[in-house]
Amino acid sequence: MAAVYKTLSASSKHEKEGESRKNKQRVLILSSRGVTYRHRHLLQDLYSLMPHSRKEAKLDTKTKLYQLNELAELYNCNNVLFFEARKGKDLYAWMSKAPNGPTVKMHLQNLHTMEELNFIGNCLKGSRPVLSFDAAFEKQAHFRVIKELFTQIFGVPKTSRKVKPFVDHVMSFTIADGKIWIRVFQINESEPGKKKPAMNGEAEVEEAQPAPKKKGKTEFDVSLVEIGPRFVLTPIVIQESSFGGPIIYENKEFVSPNQIRSDLRRAKGGKYNRRTEAAIDNKIKRGDLGLTTHGGRRREKDPLSDQVLFA
Repeated sequence: MAAVYKTLSASSKHEKEGESRKNKQRVLILSSRGVTYRHRHLLQDLYSLMPHSRKEAKLDTKTKLYQLNELAELYNCNNVLFFEARKGKDLYAWMSKAPNGPTVKMHLQNLHTMEELNFIGNCLKGSRPVLSFDAAFEKQAHFRVIKELFTQIFGVPKTSRKVKPFVDHVMSFTIADGKIWIRVFQINESEPGKKKPAMNGEAEVEEAQPAPKKKGKTEFDVSLVEIGPRFVLTPIVIQESSFGGPIIYENKEFVSPNQIRSDLRRAKGGKYNRRTEAAIDNKIKRGDLGLTTHGGRRREKDPLSDQVLFA
């Protein structure tokens, strides 16, 4: 009996060691200079949801991103989640598998943090999430690469040092309009037969009691409650290496927000220029017709005007 126990314990030990070698993920989370308070809250929310992550100080450079590979090696991390802020408005997310790649650059928008919308959900700190992916991730090659990166970055391994043996929240990844919509929900379990809370002045309603089940088996009503954060990612480019190398995918339909703002300013400037030119043309026509009057009296031509000097 002792020999059997030793054999089983040795085999389970080897299985655990193999599992730890297969799913040993650590994520380095950091940002660049110029992030706003909402961006900082997003970093803190993700850090609290990812017990296998390490938070680092801001990176001083925005051009030499290859230095992130050295930081990841220094802190024994094989995944990097870097947030790059531009002009205090735009936020870009870099996800990389250090040190060999690939790397995905995405534009982050429609950001709502945990405290911003007062989500009522709450999950245990250090728990593991259930990753739910849309079926559209399997239809295109670049979405399959992004799905694998999401799995290794947001998927918390069982062997993490700070992880707790609970699964109480879901991370949802959905593709719509070429963008990736990310939501986080708490798995809320309630016993059937309890009274529902009153809503809009209605009286409390007691649910119908279900049929008796077998002993030892208890069923719960499972519902999802959003806990945040929520944001949308637009893929821009995928590089073969970690923060470098050739571009293996590029989103041709992406227009940078800086270009959009420039086009809007140019459109407003064009309207002003057209109004100014129309006013000048109207003034010239009225002057040629002798209609330049002021207060009902005919105004004399200015001797220094262009019409007099260059007549």
